[in-house]
Amino acid sequence: MDLFVTQGVAATTGEQIGAAVGVSARTVWRYFPSKESCVRPLCSAGIDMIADCLRRWRPGQPLEHLLDRGLADESPALAGPDRVTVGALVRLTRTEPGLRAIWLQTYDEAEPAFARTLAERAGLPADDLRPTIQAATLNAALRAAVEHYAWHTVDTQPDRETAQAELTAALRLALGVVAEGGA
Repeated sequence: MDLFVTQGVAATTGEQIGAAVGVSARTVWRYFPSKESCVRPLCSAGIDMIADCLRRWRPGQPLEHLLDRGLADESPALAGPDRVTVGALVRLTRTEPGLRAIWLQTYDEAEPAFARTLAERAGLPADDLRPTIQAATLNAALRAAVEHYAWHTVDTQPDRETAQAELTAALRLALGVVAEGGA
C-alpha cells in the first residue's frame, strides 16, 4: 500500500512489493494475480471488522456506535504497517482503475456477509429480504462515508489519532443516516 501511494501502481514492481513484505516476487505472484489485488486483504480486513461489529452489536445500541469497538482496536483497515491511511489508498481508487475494481468488488462481496449476520442477529432466514436490504443500505452508507472522508481530506492530519477520529466521525454520520432511514 505504501508503494502504491508513494509511487503509483504502474511504477511499482512485483519485486518491490515482495521486498516490502519480505518475500520473493515469485511468492507475490503465487498469491496475487495482479499488483492491485495485493490490497484485497487490507480491504477485506475492514469488511471483516464491520461484520464482527454487526455480530457483537447489542440490541438497543444506537447504530451510530456500531463500529466504536472495532475502530478502537487499531484495525489494520485504518492504516498499514507504514501508517499509510485508508484515505490515501481510497484516493488512489479515483485514478487507478485496477484498485477501484478491487475496492468495489470487496464491497460487493461484503453485502451478503452483512446480510447473513443481520439475518442471524434478527432470527430471520438467511434469504429474507429485510436483512438483505439493510445490508445493502449499510454497505452503501459505509462506502460513501469512507470515500467522502478520503476524497475530502488530505494527508494533513497531524497524527493517526486525528485521522482516525475524522474517519470515525464520517462513519458515525453515515450510520446515523441509515438509522434514520429505518434500517
